Amino acid sequence: MFADKKIGFIGSGNMAEAIIKGVIRAGVVSPKNILSSDVSEDRRRLFSDSFNIITTSSNLELVFQAEIIVLAIKPQGIGFVLKEIVQAVDISKLVISIAAGVTLKHIEDSLKANSRVVRVMPNTPALVGEGVTAISPGAKAAKEDLDIARNIFDAVGKTVVVEERYMDAVTGLSGSGPAYVFLIIDALIDAGVKVGLDRDTAKTLAVQTVFGSAKMVIETGETPAKLRDRVTSPGGTTIAGLHVMEAGRLRAVIIDAVEAATNRSKELGEIL
Repeated sequence: MFADKKIGFIGSGNMAEAIIKGVIRAGVVSPKNILSSDVSEDRRRLFSDSFNIITTSSNLELVFQAEIIVLAIKPQGIGFVLKEIVQAVDISKLVISIAAGVTLKHIEDSLKANSRVVRVMPNTPALVGEGVTAISPGAKAAKEDLDIARNIFDAVGKTVVVEERYMDAVTGLSGSGPAYVFLIIDALIDAGVKVGLDRDTAKTLAVQTVFGSAKMVIETGETPAKLRDRVTSPGGTTIAGLHVMEAGRLRAVIIDAVEAATNRSKELGEIL
């Protein structure tokens, strides 16, 4: 689809590193067709040594050379970068932004008319190839542009296409979601220690339980509620534990947390 096109990453942070590693591993694009830019000489050297790709300190030089540009930068820096590269972005370039909270309209208005822009929201499990990325096409993005974005981010997990108006909800659920899961895992470990297990054993049990449970939902196709019922015997240990969770409003707390993160994402977007 785009194996013969050059793809450039503006910003060489952890997410750019994960994506580059993923697309090379999946054979989506050859290292010779990948470029990255960064102000840090250490990051440029790391990317050059690790992936055998072209690196540069000039964002403008990268955009002139690449047909696909990934804005892998913090939202606070998006304004400066767009002003820097606007002269080199024309209809032949596809711009993909992972800058959280930065709208398609903001990017499109900052570039030339008819610029092809796609906005994406990945999450941190992309660092281990198990992320999930929401993708929203801009006004001038074609189906092929959407397919290119999906191919790139499918290399580091799974992708879904959503209307941009749902991006704040995506941020509240899957963007912040790993932190919620880490908190639950940490609580399970502490609970294991409280009931007498050593911490290493409790960690192994907790982590594998969460991983295995998620894999069951994926591979069986059953709803979490049905799988929960299979574990819950009448008068047994599981229903006793679930009763305590429901009494403590765990379900409501998680729902409230996603809603709060969604609302905060909207607030930050308005500030930007």
